[in-house]
Amino acid sequence: MGKMKFNNLVDMQQNAVKEHAERNFFGTKIDGVWQWITYKEFGEMVDGFRGGLAKAGIKKDDSVAIIAGNRVEWAVAAYATYGLGARFVPMYEHQLAEDWKYIIKDSGTKLIITTTAEIYNKVKSFADEMEKLETIIGMHPDANDPNSFEGRIKAGKESPVPAIDVDPDSICGFIYTSGTTGKPKGVLLSHGNFVHQVNAAHIAFPLEPEDCSLSFLPWAHSFGQTVELHVMMSMGAHVAFAESVQKLIDNFSEVRPTILVSVPRIFNKIYDGLKKKMQEAGGLKLKLFNAAMANEVIRKDLQAKGKSSWWVEFKHGIFDKIIFSKVRERFGGRLKYAISGGAALSPDVARFIDNIGIMVYEGYGLTETSPVAAANVPGSRKIGTVGKPFPEVKVVIDTSVVDDDSGDGEIIVYGPNVMKGYHNLPEETKKVMTEDGGFRTGDRGHIDSDGFVKITGRIKEQYKLENGKYVVPAPLEEQLQLSPYIVQVYIDGANKLYNAALIVPDKASIEKWAKEKGISGSYEEILKSKATENLITDELAKFSKDFKGYERIKRFALIPEEFTTENGMLTPSLKLKRRKVIERYKDIIATLWD
Repeated sequence: MGKMKFNNLVDMQQNAVKEHAERNFFGTKIDGVWQWITYKEFGEMVDGFRGGLAKAGIKKDDSVAIIAGNRVEWAVAAYATYGLGARFVPMYEHQLAEDWKYIIKDSGTKLIITTTAEIYNKVKSFADEMEKLETIIGMHPDANDPNSFEGRIKAGKESPVPAIDVDPDSICGFIYTSGTTGKPKGVLLSHGNFVHQVNAAHIAFPLEPEDCSLSFLPWAHSFGQTVELHVMMSMGAHVAFAESVQKLIDNFSEVRPTILVSVPRIFNKIYDGLKKKMQEAGGLKLKLFNAAMANEVIRKDLQAKGKSSWWVEFKHGIFDKIIFSKVRERFGGRLKYAISGGAALSPDVARFIDNIGIMVYEGYGLTETSPVAAANVPGSRKIGTVGKPFPEVKVVIDTSVVDDDSGDGEIIVYGPNVMKGYHNLPEETKKVMTEDGGFRTGDRGHIDSDGFVKITGRIKEQYKLENGKYVVPAPLEEQLQLSPYIVQVYIDGANKLYNAALIVPDKASIEKWAKEKGISGSYEEILKSKATENLITDELAKFSKDFKGYERIKRFALIPEEFTTENGMLTPSLKLKRRKVIERYKDIIATLWD
């Protein structure tokens, strides 16, 4: 990759402030109006807060934590912490209080920043149990309160402290894994880990200062933090904060982003929403839409063979003008890159979005790889894969850990993006690191003949049916969730004759369908009806047509409550906590193999 463009995150941030001083950086909607701060104003806030942290006794290698969603103060706190050589520990606002307590204690947090009075008081209530926690800062009090965020900036401006020159190998943060199988683990990431990702992104994605993203993926997760905060800042680009996931469509039309950093769930909603809308419209609209999509399939097939057809291109021009451009306008009309990560994106969804004219680039990685290990990029893209290894990253497949004839193996990642280890967990670190410095991801997959990496599931989640066949449930669950009547699926069949599932139906779609069919009663009563069972049976058949025979669902139970972070069924990064689902629904699950 040649000489690194940036040595550490402090160097990167100061360069961005210097090079792009008068450009808008962060946009926040306040009282119905988008208000922006410039790179220069951001730099002044970082300088002030760095001094405020130093005044509170924060020094090199201390831990500073934050419980907050994406906002200006989050970025200010992070870069002020980095500038002191200290370690930044982000947490989610909607995380369980017991997780906050564990992370604060495990990371040895000395100072914590909170957003709301409610979170401030919760942290205060268990502060006595935290030996190292000395200071709690809130964003809710006014600037005159020394323990307010503004108060700390004010104090820092009165006693400025310059940023230190940080060693690239020094730890800049802990990002705690979601804990699908146990307690969260503190992943130790260095400045070098993060700047590798930034420098690689400069090679892989030709972004420019005019680019703009609409931020809604949490920066407490490495994907949003790296790809959006660090990379966008390094480019001198703009970042607007979405008001909420519910208001995304409104915010898209107002901000008109060129970059969308997202997870498959959002792309699935686009897919599902458009299909539902077209089905409801029916008639000529539906016929035109289906004709347009069919034409795009032909067009893409021709392009893949290096061919074209004037008639196909002619139809494409018409369909694009009357249908697809209107869909793109809902996203602001300027999207250049839609970057998907965090979980596998269904090839059906990727092709559907691609046909509309929004280019989706799927990538792959884990918190432990900072996170990007492989990605589809402009000029090197294959739907159904997660792309080729990122610059300076090597991906190796260990087939010895997969006991079947699929050709899959465990994905091992090597490179400057690989973590320094798990905090205070030497044995856990040893389990996942190879002797020559590779990280065992726990994911199964293979590299195709063109060098593209394909992920086929989690090794720990795979199980064997009674007939000896292996099943990897996550890709099957993702596929079934494309049904407009299904929101979530949990599949199991370990040591059983067949696969069974817990299914969370789409409440709005089921109620609308029931009304049309004249089925009355409460939602729970509708779910128990034979007609609903038949509907879901048909949907499973339709969306599992490409499954192997032994992978298909033979029995299922419908449950009315969604899996959420609030009820503990999902991690903060929206991965299914399979162990928790089994605990919660063990009695229902047991009936599926009677």
